[in-house]
Amino acid sequence: MKIIVFGATGGVGQSVVKQAVENGFEVTAFVRTPTKLEVTHDNLKIIKGDAFNQAEVAAAIAGHDAVVSCLGSNQGMKKSTDLQEMTKNIIAGMQEHDVKRIVYTASAGIHNELPGISGKLIMRMLKNTLADHRAATDDIEAHGLNYTIVRPLGLTNRPLSGRYRESTTSVPKNARSIPRADVAHFILKALHHAEYENTSIGIST
Repeated sequence: MKIIVFGATGGVGQSVVKQAVENGFEVTAFVRTPTKLEVTHDNLKIIKGDAFNQAEVAAAIAGHDAVVSCLGSNQGMKKSTDLQEMTKNIIAGMQEHDVKRIVYTASAGIHNELPGISGKLIMRMLKNTLADHRAATDDIEAHGLNYTIVRPLGLTNRPLSGRYRESTTSVPKNARSIPRADVAHFILKALHHAEYENTSIGIST
């Protein structure tokens, strides 16, 4: 399978690229700063570009079987539409080149699904980022793409375990955190299994 990864220099993105090339995927990393990408492999192609540039995004998507988005915003806690704007460019590129499959890494809380007082506090603190992710995922769903929305909770840098829990309706019970490497593991698993098509999955260890 030939995939293109947006946000490939972030924590989850680097793990996706690394695990994908090691597992036989042909990978294109679309990055603003290639020197930040720590992975090298014969199966890896690097394209320097800006996800806010629709023409560059569309040209990069051509010829791929699937798109993986691990994009983040540089706006911190401030109100922003960055993720939605970059995702709109990805959607347009996918439509232009007839690419249907996308796995989008969002965050737990985009569906107001975090339980308890602590969940409400987290969602209030992250309300602007969650709103931007939600707008991006709504656009993906509205355009008839074959999507998987990934909703991890509490990203850590612990090593890959391959053991985590999933929920299609909320987040796993007593969910707290998950290693970025395990989020990447799930993303690649979702690309291989039809049961994850057109779903939104909360994941946690």
